[in-house]
Amino acid sequence: MLLHGLFIYAHIPHIAYLCPVKKVAFYTLGCKLNFSETSTIARSFTERGYEKVDFTDQPDVFIINTCSVTENADKKCRKVVREARQISPEAFIAIVGCYAQLKPQEIIEIEGVDAVLGANEKFKLHELLGDFNRQQPPRVFACDIEEVKDFKAAYSINDRTRTFLKIQDGCDYTCTFCTIPLARGHSRSNTLEHIVRQAKELGRQGIKEIVLTGINTGDAGIINGQRHYRFLDLLKELDRVAEVPRLRISSIEPNLLTPEIIDFVAGSQRFMPHFHIPLQSGSDTVLKAMKRRYLSGLYRNRVNYIREVLPLASIGVDVIVGFPGETEAEFLETYHFLNELPVSYLHVFTYSERPNTPAAAMPGTVAMHERHQRSKMLRSLSAKKKRYFYRQNLGQQVNVLFENDLDNGFMHGFSENYLRVRARHNPAMINTITGLTIAGINSDGIAEAKPLPEQVGI
Repeated sequence: MLLHGLFIYAHIPHIAYLCPVKKVAFYTLGCKLNFSETSTIARSFTERGYEKVDFTDQPDVFIINTCSVTENADKKCRKVVREARQISPEAFIAIVGCYAQLKPQEIIEIEGVDAVLGANEKFKLHELLGDFNRQQPPRVFACDIEEVKDFKAAYSINDRTRTFLKIQDGCDYTCTFCTIPLARGHSRSNTLEHIVRQAKELGRQGIKEIVLTGINTGDAGIINGQRHYRFLDLLKELDRVAEVPRLRISSIEPNLLTPEIIDFVAGSQRFMPHFHIPLQSGSDTVLKAMKRRYLSGLYRNRVNYIREVLPLASIGVDVIVGFPGETEAEFLETYHFLNELPVSYLHVFTYSERPNTPAAAMPGTVAMHERHQRSKMLRSLSAKKKRYFYRQNLGQQVNVLFENDLDNGFMHGFSENYLRVRARHNPAMINTITGLTIAGINSDGIAEAKPLPEQVGI
């Protein structure tokens, strides 16, 4: 078959006909891992001759990759399905991802859905759905999560300047609020050798920064239920990949972020001084109810040690408010803990009851208006923390990886320590690492940059 314009010319003895190229669009909800998997699934379509288009460009096929961390994520999925059906009434709509694994029968009842594919099946779309022709009844392909054993490699490319490389999937932790083990299965990883090969190949394709992603990233190294390497072993091997100038850890549990790892990042030329460390609560009582694997003292020690060896490192925090039984005093304990801690920004989540989790049956439900008030207080604290962190960087020389965007004559990128930086648009700086000085902070909380005496590009 020969791809030409918008048609595929198929040559069969005595028959010649034109087949319009099918268009496919993708919508991703949730985490960086979902983005890496969506990008990988998208490549499987373009390799088969599909044209990847925007969501609103009347595609023939919609693939919606879902999250189910909160109830809002579930609601968002239903809303996206309605919008897709309005945009392209005859299109094929397939739902994949965590929500699809957890509640396939619920999703198949959503008007307009043609197929639901679970954690293992989402990478077998073509084998299971063929030419994506609509048929009744809608189909469900989702095995029991305990049957999901294999690691499916994934990475994002061309969608963003930075690439998200999946190194780990699943989780063996039993946090009482979390559905991830039910949606993704046990912890499992790619081989160390394969990850390194992928990193080298991405570097050869011109990628300047790789972000290591996973469900429990610091637990990387488990293959077929057995530990084959430590996360630190992987970091050391990737640090030798000369093809990639910058590497970044997306998120790591505080109990897995050892001083040895912090020291290694501090001495590395490739790993960026940026840590995102889930806390969830600053109250030890709440942490125990959540079945987290650390207490606030360990968390404080990790943050203080980072500040000791990397004074200007960016430190992000995940925190949940309104967990069942969380009293006003325990919330204030979290607030004061974070207020005193030298962190850079917060990701604040309002607790959402998730079916089949122990927390959903716990007493002491926090009123929704109280959850929202607590969330508002922490978001305000986050804004103050972020602005203070940016002010600490005034006058500092940084290296910024610029993205392919344009906003009123300006372009944006991220420094080594995750400052969002704005500079006058210059097409030559797209996907380059450029030396600049942080000269100010604008009203949107973005760092303003000015050139060095001699601007350096890599």
